[in-house]
Amino acid sequence: MHDVLQLDITGLPQAWISVEEAAGLVATDSVVWSAGEAPLAVLRGGFNTITGRQSVLEVPPIVALRGAARINLFDLTPTFSKLKVIKRDRCTCAYCGEVFDARVLTVDHIRPDSRGGALSWMNTVAACRSCNMLKADRTPDEARMPLLFAPFVPSRFEDFLLKGRHIRADVHDWLAARLPKGSRLS
Repeated sequence: MHDVLQLDITGLPQAWISVEEAAGLVATDSVVWSAGEAPLAVLRGGFNTITGRQSVLEVPPIVALRGAARINLFDLTPTFSKLKVIKRDRCTCAYCGEVFDARVLTVDHIRPDSRGGALSWMNTVAACRSCNMLKADRTPDEARMPLLFAPFVPSRFEDFLLKGRHIRADVHDWLAARLPKGSRLS
């Protein structure tokens, strides 16, 4: 099942939520606008004894909520994860440039961990196992293995694309249309 993209009233992504959570928001009239080509789910309830009609609730794939956003996501750095680094780098080794399956890639510290290098967006890149082992406990300069592309901290829209595991095509397109110019994810 796909997740629902929750936005604030201005259209800024706030969270990925379940269909059940989104249904609750739709049912309580908390959704001010929605988007998507078709409902993500159609939930059916009981029958009205007077009219004989069944209650139906359509859950859109993107919902914008009433009121002010809980937090300003532009004030926050996206949460770091190794899988998101691999996705950010498009499953491409930063040293040899080959594309691999995400499951076989590693995340390499540009400045080695043993030398105080942080596990952060700006100090890590995707690397194949052989390049990671060849570079070993050295910097790219010391190993004579220059980076083919620079690491970056994802924007909020990029982060929502990176962490969404079950994104429907129309939701992906909606987010992708809002990526910064020059984004490697577009």
